[in-house]
Amino acid sequence: MKVLICPDSFKGTFSASRISELIAQGIKRADPQVHIQRIPLADGGEGTLTVLSSWLHMYRKKVSGPLGRKSKVSARFGIMKKEPSTAVIETAEAMGLHLVPEDKRNPLNTTTFGVGELMKAALDKNCTKIVLGIGGSSTTDAGMGMAQALGVKFFDKAQQEIQVAKKEGYSGASLAELYSIDCSGLDSRIKDSQFLVASDVRNPLYGRKGAAYVYAPQKGASASQVTLLDKGLRNFARAVKRSLHMEIADGQGAGAAGGLGAGLTVFLGAEIISGIDFVMQVLQLEKFVKQSDVIITGEGRIDAQTVAGKTISGVVSAAEKFHKPVIVVAGSLGLGYEKIRNNQVSIIEDASRGLRRPLTYFKNHPELIQEVASNAFTRWRDSR
Repeated sequence: MKVLICPDSFKGTFSASRISELIAQGIKRADPQVHIQRIPLADGGEGTLTVLSSWLHMYRKKVSGPLGRKSKVSARFGIMKKEPSTAVIETAEAMGLHLVPEDKRNPLNTTTFGVGELMKAALDKNCTKIVLGIGGSSTTDAGMGMAQALGVKFFDKAQQEIQVAKKEGYSGASLAELYSIDCSGLDSRIKDSQFLVASDVRNPLYGRKGAAYVYAPQKGASASQVTLLDKGLRNFARAVKRSLHMEIADGQGAGAAGGLGAGLTVFLGAEIISGIDFVMQVLQLEKFVKQSDVIITGEGRIDAQTVAGKTISGVVSAAEKFHKPVIVVAGSLGLGYEKIRNNQVSIIEDASRGLRRPLTYFKNHPELIQEVASNAFTRWRDSR
């Protein structure tokens, strides 16, 4: 029997590679004779570069971190081996939440400036197509920092360049001062390049479902700071309309990565694509799905959002195409998890088993994931 194991990471515990290894050990415990193919996945967010690493030439560049130009980080980006004009950037390498100490997390103060520097590094390598995986961000600056690094200028009502956070890289606090935008100094190579944003986030730029209200609290923002950031994002949209004659408020995915989705669309003409579809295409996942008897996937939490472009939804779609059964192993289950169930999904297994803090428990007891995978596979096999 051929088993394909293709999970995402369980965020906060193990990488996709480690999760796939634990699941494989569990399957082997249930049936030592099975043939296992492991293909760890990501949906465009954190871990994307790692799962694609064998398809990329990897480079490192010192860039500004999320706390500004004085706090440098060593960030990776990749260039496709088979398409040397195509770069892959994981924006969390330059402004990920994991780069900010907990006591300094505040999206009013964090910047995407380093993302712009990474893009310049890719352009310096003669890349004309850049795919950006956005997710896991510490920022809510609508991409102002990124655009600043690429030559865009931002002005206040007095037609003076905004000074708030200018030295370190424009941040969430800069949004409130914005009145007009000048793109005349944008890096000239941009106009001859293509930009794709690999994301699973569908949120608009502002409002109750926007970047500030939904995601800023996870980045350290207080209730009052969330309100300020949302007002700033609304102001950004007005400035874009005033200066560039573009409507961005309701753009699907505009709120991704603290509004970086909007900034990439506005300043670079980027197209937002499905992150998991991009990753699956590079890894040629459908070929392995077609060759398998059963597919086992999973991620840290499954809820109503899982069907909206997350890793599992991509795997299930591929399995549906070839009429292959799917076993799903979840770190935990949330409201609406059952929406992922269809004719292909045979079993959804909850590894948390009612634990109050399952991710913390998994770190210390990885054998639980092995056991859950083994039990799920046995149940599926015995029910055939």
